[in-house]
Amino acid sequence: MFHDELFAGDGPVTIWLNSPGGDCIAASQIYAMLMDYKGNVTVKIDGIAASAASVVAMAGTNVLMAPTAMMMIHNPMTIAFGNHDDMEKAIDMLDEVKESIINAYEIKTGMSRAKLSHLMDQETWMNANKAIELGFADDVLTDEKKKKCSDASFSFSGRKTEMALLNKLTAKCKSAEKAEEQESVEEPKPEPQPGETGTPITELEKRLELLK
Repeated sequence: MFHDELFAGDGPVTIWLNSPGGDCIAASQIYAMLMDYKGNVTVKIDGIAASAASVVAMAGTNVLMAPTAMMMIHNPMTIAFGNHDDMEKAIDMLDEVKESIINAYEIKTGMSRAKLSHLMDQETWMNANKAIELGFADDVLTDEKKKKCSDASFSFSGRKTEMALLNKLTAKCKSAEKAEEQESVEEPKPEPQPGETGTPITELEKRLELLK
């Protein structure tokens, strides 16, 4: 059913993952299907990706975790029945299953097999930040609508402040120009002394227009 739904179309797909795990062979099949899919695969973990489900997550081109999500990796388990030889065979089988799981973790994280094996021995639980730090995930899911709202609010506020400042500067410059004109009517404008500098009001207005 998963194969038929996945390959019913083409292009990028998004997998929402929330699973405590399960059969490692079924996880291997799903992992292989996602790896074989030609389009980009985005895995979004919104709850938990534990045990075998963490293997499925490793097939994502991009793995995102909700800030509240968790990931857990551990050693594989089984139930065995029989004599001493049967128990040894079960142990050998679990060792090989562990190595196959490490293959997927190694491809995604780039960590050493020894380090990955140690993390599995410890039954490691990871929140989103830790999973990203160790390479099991790529980023945290973000609320895009809040981000856009925040950006728009900041942009509007900054623009409003800028315009208020420019209006005040323009009004002040015009007042100064008017006072200068009145002064020039009442008495002759003194000649500039050597070393004195100044910027005509018209030039200042041009600069303000450029700033706007």
